[in-house]
Amino acid sequence: MKLYHAPGACSLAVHIALREAGIGFDLVKVDLAKHTLEDGRSYYDIAPRGYVPMLEFDDGSRHTEAAALLAHIADQDAGFALIGAPRSERRLQVTQWLAFVASELHKAFSPWLWHKETADSTKQAVREKLATRFAELDRHLASREYLAGEFSVADAYAFTIVNWSNFLGLPLSDVPNLKAYLARVAARPQVQAALKAEGLAG
Repeated sequence: MKLYHAPGACSLAVHIALREAGIGFDLVKVDLAKHTLEDGRSYYDIAPRGYVPMLEFDDGSRHTEAAALLAHIADQDAGFALIGAPRSERRLQVTQWLAFVASELHKAFSPWLWHKETADSTKQAVREKLATRFAELDRHLASREYLAGEFSVADAYAFTIVNWSNFLGLPLSDVPNLKAYLARVAARPQVQAALKAEGLAG
């Protein structure tokens, strides 16, 4: 299996999940500014949309979309520790949070806050929406360590996306529970291993 990724991008969530699930894989780095691989080939040749993450399986098939890949990875564990058993309450909670991160956080940050051409009024509206969502997460995390009880693929996704606040200068001082949550996830051994492999931690 190959994971096409860019350091710190949303592909980090899939990278973390693969390590947490104990699944072997190879990392293939993508330059998202140039849309090229390290050998100079165009990434568009294998990924028409040009974004990460993309998983390439041993049969040569390729699949995208972070939330879908995270759910698939979690299902590879017979105990379903990272997502919950089919038809269980935990599974509903985890998939609910996957959807929340994808729609309410991921697509608010990207593309609006990453592109210089985005109007200031749009950026301000996005920041206000994110502040509301961060406050909601802060309240939720006041009484629990992770989003759906034990650590899940939803936490790998939320950690990756909310952590973009550090790159974009969005303050987290008003959401101490969310800030503590990020530190808690970051301290997990497999998360540390993923961060180091992507050059994001010493």
